[in-house]
Amino acid sequence: MRALVLSSAMSIVLSVLPFSLSGQASKSDKDLPERHRKWLREEVVYLIGPKERDVFLRLETDRERDIFIEAFWKQRDPTPNTPQNEFKEEHYQRIVYANRHFGRESPAPGWRSEMGRIYIILGPPKSEDKFENVSEVRPTIIWFYEGLAQSGLPNAFNVVFFKEDQIGEYKLYTPTKHGPHRLLPHFKGDVRDFEQAYAQLLEVSPQLAEVSVSLIPGEAAGLVTPSLASDVLVNSKIPAAAYEGVKDAYAQKLLMYKDRVEVEYTANYVDSESLLDVILDPSGLFFVHYLIEPKRLTLEASQGKLQAWLEVDGRVADAGGATIHQVEGRVPLDYPEEQAAKLKDKLFSYQDMFPLLPGTYKFSLILKNAVSKEFSSMERDVFIPERQTPWMSPLLLANRTQMDTRAQGRNKPFQAGGIQYVPSPRNDFIVSDTLSLFLQVSGLTPDLRRNGRLLFILQRQGVPATTLREKSLSVYPDILHIDEAFSLSGLAPAYYVITVSLVDAANKEVLAERAPFMISPVPSLPRPWVVSLSQPAPADPLYANILGNQAFRLGDTSKAHVLLEEASRKRPQSAAFARDFGRVLFQEKEYDQVKRVAAPFLSGDSRYDFLEILGRSFLALGQFAEAISHFKEHLAHFGTNIAILNAVGEGYFQLGDTKEALVAWERSLQLDPKQEDLRKRVVRIKEIK
Repeated sequence: MRALVLSSAMSIVLSVLPFSLSGQASKSDKDLPERHRKWLREEVVYLIGPKERDVFLRLETDRERDIFIEAFWKQRDPTPNTPQNEFKEEHYQRIVYANRHFGRESPAPGWRSEMGRIYIILGPPKSEDKFENVSEVRPTIIWFYEGLAQSGLPNAFNVVFFKEDQIGEYKLYTPTKHGPHRLLPHFKGDVRDFEQAYAQLLEVSPQLAEVSVSLIPGEAAGLVTPSLASDVLVNSKIPAAAYEGVKDAYAQKLLMYKDRVEVEYTANYVDSESLLDVILDPSGLFFVHYLIEPKRLTLEASQGKLQAWLEVDGRVADAGGATIHQVEGRVPLDYPEEQAAKLKDKLFSYQDMFPLLPGTYKFSLILKNAVSKEFSSMERDVFIPERQTPWMSPLLLANRTQMDTRAQGRNKPFQAGGIQYVPSPRNDFIVSDTLSLFLQVSGLTPDLRRNGRLLFILQRQGVPATTLREKSLSVYPDILHIDEAFSLSGLAPAYYVITVSLVDAANKEVLAERAPFMISPVPSLPRPWVVSLSQPAPADPLYANILGNQAFRLGDTSKAHVLLEEASRKRPQSAAFARDFGRVLFQEKEYDQVKRVAAPFLSGDSRYDFLEILGRSFLALGQFAEAISHFKEHLAHFGTNIAILNAVGEGYFQLGDTKEALVAWERSLQLDPKQEDLRKRVVRIKEIK
């Protein structure tokens, strides 16, 4: 099957919102199974980065570690769309070479020698010079490398090895640690006199004299002071070169999402950029708008078309880590080959929105491509204020806007007041762009609404801040839709920060928000093609249902009751809305009301959604036979459920039928033997019998 990869042409990170790795403690590599310990200690000991190693030691099972190893090599594969991994093959060939050619004067294998380590990290040198039979100098070998600047190294440099005692293993030489006198076996002068040692070495070999002072050609011209940069090269830059170009975010994501992503996806993490904004609708609802741009989107060829199948799994968690809202969706993408070819060099942006109750949360989202088995993710902090408190929204910067007449009253991501904003997660612009800035303020006192002013301030690093614009709030007919446009034509390409400050009549700052952005020196920037999911109008009872369920999960039963009752009343034909309202009624011990709400839905397939809550309501009302009947129907339809089995046992026990109660409970204990309270209860009943 042929694949077309749509990739990002640019990656600029302006801000990072950190997410912690995991509560799992890092283990010692001594605790690993032998094959994984060998992989970490021997096979990739010079390749693996600090974060990758930390994540690997946090994994709990052999399967997780095997998945990590697969992902580790995929991140380094120069041709990921082919079955061959040239990097991995080359790496193991280097290990074999090191074991054959290095470490001969040591009992340890060649990969552990210093020559073996450098060879495995950097590969074969461009050239090699040996001074092994020169009586005036200790045995010395010079490896010359060039063209490795992409790994964070100088474009050209030398690596020097020498036998410190003229026998044994070759050791790595650095100018500051050793100095030119260490290459001279018969040097009798002051070891601190570098000039004298350098002069003596110069008579033997100008090449050796030069590298004894600096490993970087041309750096020490006319100087004989040992090069600190050379020591940094040997001790820091060369070891880091093994993982310098590897984006280790995949390791963190693998650990973070290993319980939410199927096995076949976990080794295929695609880095992404994201943006999240909070917009207050005139209806009074806060909506979270977000976008995620994977670095690539793979479309698979099938029957003359190119396809992808996106699966979305988003979760909003409260301060305690409990999930209070979930975002789920499946979006098919299907394009003729000629149309997809036009998208090849474009970014891809997935955009959506959802309502959220006031509070402070963490939002995490997984975007999976079911066709290519790749996944991307985003993590963001979210704050929704109480409606009556003074609040300024995050600043939304857009590189273009348009009046959207197609929405026809529906909600769309990054749309406000009929204007569709087109933002970029990088906040990147070019000098010919107009920067459109959208913000909202709410919860203001009447005095602040009349006398408050907005200051739009631009700051460039190293340049004094400039007030671009100052406006009274009173000039805006709607402070929920403040839109300002700024031409960038007079600004130099650079990084900037724009701040919007709300000040009162005394010029005291009340609220402020800031956003970084970049003006690029290039004449054009890649802009994405967008999949943007529209949502119902704000008055739709769907939102009352969503917010009601959020309130229920947050433990605010009274608010949940009001919202879920409203949703069920406005859409009486919805079994899902009635079921959700019934759960709140059950929580409030309104068991007869649960029966009333469920009654209209008990004649069709929607009946099954109410079996558990009805059974528990009958149980609470002391109507045990009816409870057992509903629980058994639930088990017959949905299959074995430990909680339902326990409830069946309770129903029989209350009816005095201990025999049937024990049948249900013992079956439950077979499924989960760790139910100690239930086990003790069963033992007591048997003793009484």
